[in-house]
Amino acid sequence: MAESEKRYVLVQDRKGMTWDLLLYVPTVIFLVAIALKVWFGPNQSWAYLLVFMATFFLLTGANRILKTRLMILPAAPVAIDIGKQRVRLELRSGTQVDLVKGVRFFADFAGKSFALTGLDLSGKKQQYVFHLGQFADESQFKDAKSFLQVYK
Repeated sequence: MAESEKRYVLVQDRKGMTWDLLLYVPTVIFLVAIALKVWFGPNQSWAYLLVFMATFFLLTGANRILKTRLMILPAAPVAIDIGKQRVRLELRSGTQVDLVKGVRFFADFAGKSFALTGLDLSGKKQQYVFHLGQFADESQFKDAKSFLQVYK
């Protein structure tokens, strides 16, 4: 690894997973409960919308928890190498993805996560979200964010 490259090995974010569960589980239960109430009422059309919304939140929450928080899914990044010419992500499946063109860095306003987008070697657009809890400590997270500023 060159001097101008940095490597970060990611860890599971169990604290973030807990917050996500506290957000998504009650939301899905609430939407399904209201959908059931509406279904047996005079206006059943709204029940379809509410079930759709519950399904959307269920799938979104499951993907967020399994991919970015627990890093269980095969497409979940487990390590990131940041360089001036490219960003390489090592996925749970063992494959490596190089973001080489159009790499963009987006930080959130709260400072607890950031996203990377770009084209890989095959020209396919890739998007990844990283959370503070996925890094060994806060200093590594801040270091990674500062090193990625070149892609802003």
